[in-house]
Amino acid sequence: MPDNPNDNMNIAWIEGELRLAGILDSRMIGLLRAIDESGSINQAAKQQGLSYKGAWQMIERANNLAPKVLIATTTGGSKGGGTRLTTAGQALLQLFTQLEQQHRQFLRHLNQTLADDPEMVLLLKPLSIKTSATNQLFGTITAIQPGSVNVEVLVELKGGETVAASMHLAVLERLELNVGQDVLLLINAPEISVVTESGHQQLSARNSLSGTVVRMQRDGIDAQVALRLSGGDSLVATITQASAKSLGLKSGMPVNAVFKSNAVMLAVAALDSVNS
Repeated sequence: MPDNPNDNMNIAWIEGELRLAGILDSRMIGLLRAIDESGSINQAAKQQGLSYKGAWQMIERANNLAPKVLIATTTGGSKGGGTRLTTAGQALLQLFTQLEQQHRQFLRHLNQTLADDPEMVLLLKPLSIKTSATNQLFGTITAIQPGSVNVEVLVELKGGETVAASMHLAVLERLELNVGQDVLLLINAPEISVVTESGHQQLSARNSLSGTVVRMQRDGIDAQVALRLSGGDSLVATITQASAKSLGLKSGMPVNAVFKSNAVMLAVAALDSVNS
């Protein structure tokens, strides 16, 4: 018997975490919400599964990086002081809540698009694969270069870098992409290669973005390399530990993030399609 098409709609082929400015993620915002509700860093830390010291470090970092203080604390008094969100902190909390809703709508739309593609479902469903788009970048379409079957879409990131994404002409028409339109770029970490400036590698990949290593995390065979692009965006690449060792990667090292144009997925705000 054929598969129930409704089953495909319930599978999250694409997953992703919302993160602002490199540090403002659901964990940090969850801490802000808990502080707003409890008025206590200690209680908020317990609710979020954090140590008191860990919560304080997160708060101090957010306060230091933000142009306005997000969290204010008072000491003494009849009630022993407390903690509260400032006006800026409240505004940030509201903004992230709104973005969370839009982010979920983006992912629902992408998953619906995959669910509506029989060939893609045929490829993915038997393998029971969940695609996690680690990297999410906002950009603006600057050019669309059509071919006989595929098209190349050029997207300018907020830092000025250009990323090329290739797709089937039918996908371009379905998403109704146009020059000047804002889009969300989704790139899986394993699709990105890391190249050092001294390596002189000859690669056929369409995209090469210069950046700096800011963090490395090793897990079994692989290593996750977090890069800060020259324009301010961040990318995470997953490479083997052997590759990381041979490249001599370390924090502060200049590198290039290299990936093919067909590794880039584009998402657009299609709220009517999501809600219908």
